[in-house]
Amino acid sequence: MSIKVFVIDDSAVVRQTLAHLLQGDAEISLAGSAPNPLIAAPLLRKNRPDVLLLDIEMPGMDGLTFLRQQMAEAPIPTVICSTLTTEGSRMALEALAAGAVGVVAKPRLGLKQFLEDSRRELVTALKSAARTHPHARRSPAAAPAAKPGSAARPTLPGLHALSVNKPVVIGSSTGGTQALELVLTALPADSPGIAIVQHMPEKFTAMYAQRMDGLCAMNVREARDGDRLERGVVLIAPGGRHMQLRKAGGQYFAVVIDGPPVNRHKPSVEVLFRSVADCAGSDVLAIMLTGMGDDGARAMKQLHDGGARTLAQDEASCVVFGMPKEAIKLGAVDQVLPLDRMASAIQQFDARG
Repeated sequence: MSIKVFVIDDSAVVRQTLAHLLQGDAEISLAGSAPNPLIAAPLLRKNRPDVLLLDIEMPGMDGLTFLRQQMAEAPIPTVICSTLTTEGSRMALEALAAGAVGVVAKPRLGLKQFLEDSRRELVTALKSAARTHPHARRSPAAAPAAKPGSAARPTLPGLHALSVNKPVVIGSSTGGTQALELVLTALPADSPGIAIVQHMPEKFTAMYAQRMDGLCAMNVREARDGDRLERGVVLIAPGGRHMQLRKAGGQYFAVVIDGPPVNRHKPSVEVLFRSVADCAGSDVLAIMLTGMGDDGARAMKQLHDGGARTLAQDEASCVVFGMPKEAIKLGAVDQVLPLDRMASAIQQFDARG
């Protein structure tokens, strides 16, 4: 049975080109198309597709507003196909936070040729989206204004800041931007240092970290080489680079490096988790959240066998159960928890001393 895709884009050229490209794949069929969400909405109610391919900047109603409404009422796996200028990238990031499961960039010029050249990427994104299970969000968070004084917020000083001898590491992919938001916003400012690999393109991670910093009590930033992982700090691996942790003088520091993709990803959860297994031993909590594939599963097994505490998100709360499932299959997970219990699990880990 083919995957039914509905296209919403104000460009007739884009709709025609996408229709041609999708008709060339036996596993995908075009369920319909519309130039804007206002026209699309009644069509979607009559004939629900498996996947939406959605532009952001459109007249009448923008794609982000429509996505938020759709995710609150009747979630459909959605891939954003948009021109990712600086403003477009910010909106695409908000779309991921609102429930989109993927983003495909399109240029302002040479659009038809670009779409034809990017056919494989586009088809792969649509097929991946069809395997996801997005959850309804009644009150999705919009991009927040900067916290008062956030630019000058210090990290917690003295021995308190230096006492992070038990770091937390998290791996996530599809659906992870939402999952991380739920976990991190539930944590107090003095929580243990957290290092995160979220599969995300280059340039997205800096904006994502900035957005999360505005939502969280903890300090959240894109990791730079040499950053110290302190209490109250969350370091997010930069897109297009790997992140490791190293230990020196009883402290943990980020190592940001280039290199080939690992498990098809850069940054890779495997790279982060393996580095922590080598330097932290049992003094670490590793968490695997929603995501497609198996990135990080083998390194999580190494962590588990070394005495680390390991947790995985349960299937019911995952957008995609792939990464947690693979870690569980390897015997790498101590406990499987719903997403809304992860923050308390981090606090419990920290309280054990």
